[in-house]
Amino acid sequence: MATQHEHSHHEHSGSDLITAARDALVAAGEQWTGMRESVFEELARHERPASAYDIADNLSAARGKRVAPNSVYRILDLFVANNLAMRVESANAYLANTHPGCEHDCIFLVCDECGEATHVDDDAVSGGVRGVAKASRFRTRRPIIEVRGLCETCAG
Repeated sequence: MATQHEHSHHEHSGSDLITAARDALVAAGEQWTGMRESVFEELARHERPASAYDIADNLSAARGKRVAPNSVYRILDLFVANNLAMRVESANAYLANTHPGCEHDCIFLVCDECGEATHVDDDAVSGGVRGVAKASRFRTRRPIIEVRGLCETCAG
């Protein structure tokens, strides 16, 4: 995962990522339930963006009972709103934020061949986009920039 930013933040992984996500959600005044933990753990397992249906199917298989995709969507929306996950809009899929609680505008490099999505933090680019919006008297919430193409491996 490539990053370029003006400040440093810690990239979490494994159980440390789950703990950081839980702590960030609780600090935001939300509850960390068993289902939310299961959804986040499943999301964090994926190296490529995962859809709510992928997550629901995997959780259903693991639990031995059906998990509704609508429930997963609601939880993923909560995660996005609290910076625990990022949504790749063009793929309608999600990635776990490996630095929960750290806010950056989303810039994704999305491979059309293999589906890999690399999240890049570049405050200059996102600041420029916010500046254009402000000059047009548009109040931004969360700029999302996606560049579609081929990753290094697929471009061969």
